[in-house]
Amino acid sequence: MKTDSPDPEGLMLPVPGVDYGPLDGLLGYALRRAQNALYLDFYRATAEWDVSPQRFAALVLIARNPGLRQGLLAQAMGLHRSGALRLTDWLTVQGWAERRDAPGDARAWGLHLTAAGKKRLARLEAAVAEHDRALLAALGEHGPALKAGLDRLAWVATAQSTTPQNKPRRPKP
Repeated sequence: MKTDSPDPEGLMLPVPGVDYGPLDGLLGYALRRAQNALYLDFYRATAEWDVSPQRFAALVLIARNPGLRQGLLAQAMGLHRSGALRLTDWLTVQGWAERRDAPGDARAWGLHLTAAGKKRLARLEAAVAEHDRALLAALGEHGPALKAGLDRLAWVATAQSTTPQNKPRRPKP
């Protein structure tokens, strides 16, 4: 059943005859092209369930951290609190997650997968693992190095964006 999830963006393959100027030389632009292609491929692998990479990540985080608070989910996923709220609402409407009162704090609640959510996640994890294996196989010996390089790049970019001479890109809420 298709829900209100946004349609995945299209491929960003180079268009013949279009001058991309400095874009073709930028690491970030190459990553954006790859990210769009990966998102589309992931979406095809999970289309039966209408699950985006973000929704899958939320399911995994909730499953591995029962009672996870929504604010911490937002932080772990790099989302604004409102984005985590919409994501949590979608998961609860699907019947895959539920909010439960937090023990010892009547004002707070944590997120838990339902039995249906656990079953769905098991199927999704299998599909996503197969999707990832296929990508790594297609990359051959370059796959592990690329993964390690991307992890390193995330750390480097994060460190550069949090040094005193650099101001945060978004104001804190």
